[in-house]
Amino acid sequence: MMTTRELAQAISLIESNDPRAETLLAEIYPRTGRARIIGITGSPGSGKSTLVAALAKHYRKQDKRVGIIAVDPTSPFTGGAILGDRIRMTDLYTDRNVFIRSMATRGFLGGLAKATNDAVDVLDAGGFDIVLVETVGVGQDEVEVVRTVQTNLVVLVPGMGDDIQAIKAGIMEIGDIFVVNKSDRPGADKTVTEVTMMMSLVEEHGDWVPPIVKTVASKAQGIDELDAAIVRHFEYLSASGELDRRNRDRVRIRIETQLKERFMDRLIGGTIPRAEYEELLEDVLRKRNNPHDAAESVLGRVRF
Repeated sequence: MMTTRELAQAISLIESNDPRAETLLAEIYPRTGRARIIGITGSPGSGKSTLVAALAKHYRKQDKRVGIIAVDPTSPFTGGAILGDRIRMTDLYTDRNVFIRSMATRGFLGGLAKATNDAVDVLDAGGFDIVLVETVGVGQDEVEVVRTVQTNLVVLVPGMGDDIQAIKAGIMEIGDIFVVNKSDRPGADKTVTEVTMMMSLVEEHGDWVPPIVKTVASKAQGIDELDAAIVRHFEYLSASGELDRRNRDRVRIRIETQLKERFMDRLIGGTIPRAEYEELLEDVLRKRNNPHDAAESVLGRVRF
């Protein structure tokens, strides 16, 4: 079992693209696949961090080890994570069976950081029973999380103008469970009704009909009901074969991502010298060439 220091060092190697990270990830990969991976996504202000903290405390009462990956916005000054999530989870720091790591998006789209999948593997192999992945809170494009987790929670909150706006494009299709947080506010029932109506227009869920759970995370209200819904979803995934399909999709995406990155690294600087590539960019910039023909000219040098 990895110590807190070893976990932190391992994730730092991954984030910094240290060559030692590949060796580490290869060594730990056979020990992955045991943890329950839960995503928490939704709009800023919906109380995702508070919900994550409430879930972590709930699982600790069950004597489960909890890993938390909180993907924060990137600081425009340092390039690191703006640690808003960790600030709101300070009361969990003294628990040695809870590990919290903030990761900066660093321009990576979809609400996650580039190294999130690998960090999940580290915590999984490190013996954590539950891994909670909280996305950055960018709104409609937080769909990458579904390729990382087994159960995805979409968090909504009543009284924020157009309550359903945050899930109109993309997010609606990836919600396994919808959480109406801060449900002690006026309009909670209205939000539940709107989500129910929206779900009737979505066919991607198949046999699983996403439940809607009302919570007040700051008071730990509704957390038992939310956990029960998460358990039911995992049972459905296992019984239907959907869990194997999701795991296969996750592996496929990770391999393809690695292939794309390595292909580009070897193409630019290898097949085509960096200086020549910069000249190609200049030609396109000055309208002496166009992006399509430029790409074709580079690919023409590749032997498949």
